[in-house]
Amino acid sequence: MGKILVVDDDRNLLELLKIRLESANHQVLAVPNEEDAIEAVKNQAFDLSIVDLQLLRQNGISLMEQLHLILPEMPVLILTAYGSIESAVEAMKKGAFNYLTKPFDPQDLLFQIERALENRRLNVEIKMLKGLLEERYGFTNIVARSEKMKKVLEIVSQIAKTESTVYIHGESGTGKELIAKAIHLAGERKNKPFVAINCAALPETLMESELFGHEKGAFTGAVRSTKGLFTLAHEGTVFLDEIGDMPLSLQAKLLRTLQERQFYPIGSGKPVEVDVRVIVATNKSLENQVKEGLFREDLFYRIHVIPIHLPPLRERKEDIPPLVEYFLKKLNQQMKKEIKGLTPMAMQRLMLHDWPGNVRELENTIEYAVAMTHQDTIAENFILQTQPVAATEEFLKPLKEAKNSYEKAYLVHLLETCGGNVSKAAKLAGRYRADFYDLLKKHGLKSEDFKKSQ
Repeated sequence: MGKILVVDDDRNLLELLKIRLESANHQVLAVPNEEDAIEAVKNQAFDLSIVDLQLLRQNGISLMEQLHLILPEMPVLILTAYGSIESAVEAMKKGAFNYLTKPFDPQDLLFQIERALENRRLNVEIKMLKGLLEERYGFTNIVARSEKMKKVLEIVSQIAKTESTVYIHGESGTGKELIAKAIHLAGERKNKPFVAINCAALPETLMESELFGHEKGAFTGAVRSTKGLFTLAHEGTVFLDEIGDMPLSLQAKLLRTLQERQFYPIGSGKPVEVDVRVIVATNKSLENQVKEGLFREDLFYRIHVIPIHLPPLRERKEDIPPLVEYFLKKLNQQMKKEIKGLTPMAMQRLMLHDWPGNVRELENTIEYAVAMTHQDTIAENFILQTQPVAATEEFLKPLKEAKNSYEKAYLVHLLETCGGNVSKAAKLAGRYRADFYDLLKKHGLKSEDFKKSQ
């Protein structure tokens, strides 16, 4: 049984609906006008709303849109006279669950209510399940509002269950290890080890031992036998970060390991068999490394099976506001602060910066600002205190390109601030709603992408 809001300016019909629905064990709030309906939805959560198409001050479609701004998940049934079916169909196009033509059959009304409530229940369960999966598999840590990052996560979802080697390419700080962990945790090996090594962080003399292990006495200082990372990752995943920095002398041994699924620890004549999935990452162009003789061509083709390109932050600036929100939430907890957000000028400074250090640089920037500010809002003087070169370059672009870039950044911040509420955003921008929609269409932005989950 559900909690239902009924809106109709015909008080006789309103009372009749209330009696019928309550007799079917529904909890009902019946209101005669739009203002009472909006106030009710602001203060209570309803499972369903029944709205008359022809109300005293506005039509039911407009009221439905206002109600959905407050409770986006609430299904709405539209009541309509026989001659207004065309308008009722229009209501469905704009988000109504269904419509009923007056005079309606009481059983049909109850059937439609049952369908709408079942649909809502399923949507809530799916949303909860998705949330549990995201929490389990780490996707909540990956902000993907931009189309480029959404496509990356689509690839991750498609290939996670496979055993193929994954090749992640992206600049430093774009989150290559985060994507590698997401692939591991979304795959069949999720309950097995995820072992990572940065090939640029170890000297050549230590790297072979770290990867493949060694026997006692294999070299000076080898006082005991040690298992390598490939052995530790058995049945799990090995992540080789910055593989472009792996010495040529080790590349041959890695190639044999990938081909034969076995290797010899240093000082051992007995092969060790391993079952691992391999994910590699690099910020270099391995194709150029191959041409220059710095990387083996046969190894390149062995690892370059499923390529994933992580875009730099400067190419996905739509993700900056939600990333800032994510980092603020995390840092507020760590530093015991209650910072609510950034001033518009502070956000503008972030949007104009070129981010050579990508997401890692953005996180460090927000961490500094959170640590230094004593207010509940971060001002621009705590953001990128030295004027970034990119901000200067932004104004040296062709005028049309610079205007479009700023306009899109402005719209992204405005929608983020208004939680995707187009009416509010248009008002703040000083534009008519229709003109504002044209601007969003021009820059490929969708208001629903900015609406916060209820």
